[in-house]
Amino acid sequence: MKRPIVWCAAAAAVLATLTVPATAAPSIDWAACQPEPGDTPEEIALLPGSECATLKVPIDWNDPAEGTFELAVSRRKAQGQRVGVLVFGPGGPGDSGVDRIRTGMSRFSQRLEDRFDIVSFDPRGVARSNAVKCSAALVARQPSPILKNQRDFDATVDYNRELAADCRENTGPVYDHLDTLQTLRDVDAIRAALGEQQISFHGSSYGTLLGQQYAERYPRRVRALVLESVFDHSAATTGEFLDAQAWAGQDSFDEFVKWCTTATTCALHGQDIHAVWDRLLARAGRGELPDPQRPSYPINAFQLSFVTFRTFYGPDWVKLAGLLAQLDKSAPPTQQPPVPTGLTSFSFVTFCRDFSLPVRDYREYAGHLRRLARDNEDLRYPGQLLAVTTCLGLPKAVNPQRDPKRYDLRTPALLINSLHDPATGYNGAKSVARQFGRDGVLVTYRGWGHGSYTTSPCMEATVDGYLIDRDVPHRGKQCAAVDPTG
Repeated sequence: MKRPIVWCAAAAAVLATLTVPATAAPSIDWAACQPEPGDTPEEIALLPGSECATLKVPIDWNDPAEGTFELAVSRRKAQGQRVGVLVFGPGGPGDSGVDRIRTGMSRFSQRLEDRFDIVSFDPRGVARSNAVKCSAALVARQPSPILKNQRDFDATVDYNRELAADCRENTGPVYDHLDTLQTLRDVDAIRAALGEQQISFHGSSYGTLLGQQYAERYPRRVRALVLESVFDHSAATTGEFLDAQAWAGQDSFDEFVKWCTTATTCALHGQDIHAVWDRLLARAGRGELPDPQRPSYPINAFQLSFVTFRTFYGPDWVKLAGLLAQLDKSAPPTQQPPVPTGLTSFSFVTFCRDFSLPVRDYREYAGHLRRLARDNEDLRYPGQLLAVTTCLGLPKAVNPQRDPKRYDLRTPALLINSLHDPATGYNGAKSVARQFGRDGVLVTYRGWGHGSYTTSPCMEATVDGYLIDRDVPHRGKQCAAVDPTG
């Protein structure tokens, strides 16, 4: 499905800026990936065939004279008739693409491993790529996003600024250049270093924002583009952002309740799950609910909501039902967790550079909390609520939400999303599909979970056929749900 290029003087001028530079790009010196501290014996056994390297890139692409840092990259070479390079864009923000290649290749089908050099990287500020480091004791003090008054609001702003200063000191100058507009330039540096005119790109979750913005800037360097669990960067206001995220989480909770109502394997089968949930939230709000991983210590209402939210990624309904049943019968915690020492990673900085979600004061914030509680019976505290409070008081985003320019891709992008995705809701995927227009096709997995490529043979075959043969599915294509509980 290719389209002719309409030539004109203006188009020629634009395309001239997108050609590969005449100067030789740096090459990548690959070596076999080695075991690292923390690798399990099972992970070490998966290393053969993976290659690792570093690539020097500017700290600030807008001012290369500021210096460079080493970006960690990894790959596995095609095992059969090679199509080209497939770059995997990790999610998060904070996921490691190097780990995906070293030990997580089950993410890709054997067909893709046969036909592509599969390449990924640790985004700037993550893992091996000049990771953001902060004082662990300070990170442990992060306030709950369930703010109760103006004093809590002001304390959160002060905390965020203190944490930013600490992280900047412990991380170095890269800390101030962690937005996706910088990362997409890193991706293009990888492409150039590999000697490729074009790349295929598969972005997952937050990595879909990277894919969208790379394709917008470098449309002629994109052979094929898969956006899985599509992150919508168009929510104009804080309210729109929170409402969309809360809707997705509540939808997944509702699906869990439907399953538990009929499934005898549900540990809460026959019980009023909404009543159980309300009891647990109330106990967490009083500091009387234990952390399921560390029962001596308490968790708050937001942490309970977040733990629950994460089980919807699979989804793992059996696990969640057992967890809630266990907590409902649990004894109160007996102590507070110890204060950690040293440094720890804190990769969420990127989000605050990519999104503008301002809140003037507690009164406005309380209005958001009331609306979320009114409109969402159970998950009234979406995980992304922490995204809003973590960015309060910080400098303005350098890559805020906006309407994208026309993509003008040779091959339309393939967008794939679960109908019941807790983190990147289906409505967001439809929004991004509208932004792509004729340059994108949305395929719907009619099931559950965050991620859909490996969920069903239908989805896998659709993505593989698109990436290998550029076989663009028809608009409106859907794949049937597969029971996540077997």
